[in-house]
Amino acid sequence: MSPVLQQIAWFIAVGTASAATHWLVVVGLVSATAAPPLLANVGGWLVAFMVSFAGHYTLTFRHQHAPLRQAALRFFGVSALGFAMNEAAYAVLLHTSALPYELSLAAVLIGVAFMTFVLGRFWAFRRATH
Repeated sequence: MSPVLQQIAWFIAVGTASAATHWLVVVGLVSATAAPPLLANVGGWLVAFMVSFAGHYTLTFRHQHAPLRQAALRFFGVSALGFAMNEAAYAVLLHTSALPYELSLAAVLIGVAFMTFVLGRFWAFRRATH
């Protein structure tokens, strides 16, 4: 398998684990505490960030040899940008569609994934050049 295809395969695996974590935390918080879905989404993102960063650093982008601190800070920025887009799109869907909050969240999580891959590959996990 080519390096790019292997990277895409790992991205899909890690992204699926991260998205599932995000979704389960949100649904769990809404169900257990009656938290509003948009507020629960913050908790889901924070937990999923840890899963996502650990997986992408050790699997998806490991061959790019980015220093841990640099990659963590950059990927947090990428993830925060993705979350801002996620939260905005999720709010729109929650207020304008008849979709259940769980399906709206699933759609948004899938939509943000492409941007995360591109920014992760070409910036967040890129080795520092001097």
